[in-house]
Amino acid sequence: MACQPSPSAVGSCLPPLSRPQLAEARRVRAVELFEDGVSNAEIARTVGVCAESVRRWRRVWEQGGASALRRRAATGRPPKLDDTQVETVRAALEQGAQARGFEADLWTLERVGAVVTRATGVVLSRASV
Repeated sequence: MACQPSPSAVGSCLPPLSRPQLAEARRVRAVELFEDGVSNAEIARTVGVCAESVRRWRRVWEQGGASALRRRAATGRPPKLDDTQVETVRAALEQGAQARGFEADLWTLERVGAVVTRATGVVLSRASV
């Protein structure tokens, strides 16, 4: 993976934020702007979300403070693949189907499932693939 500096960390090599991390960063920035008295519309433009999200965040912030907008641990069944395994599968898929032993360079759910099993030893249902 090539080093791509993030706009907020010029000169450093930070990995990109995951979607949940990015969402939390937006909410944290919104809290800073709430505290500065910035309008909901301006906050929505600044952090790149719709005004309704900002209104919802403001209500939560007013009732529970900044900690109420922090990311919480996921509930439910834990994922079958950890982050390292997901990256292993992603790298295998990026090589293309033919490179992974398939006749045509076309990915199907069944083929992706087979690659997951070969790369990680984890068998996923078709729906989970």
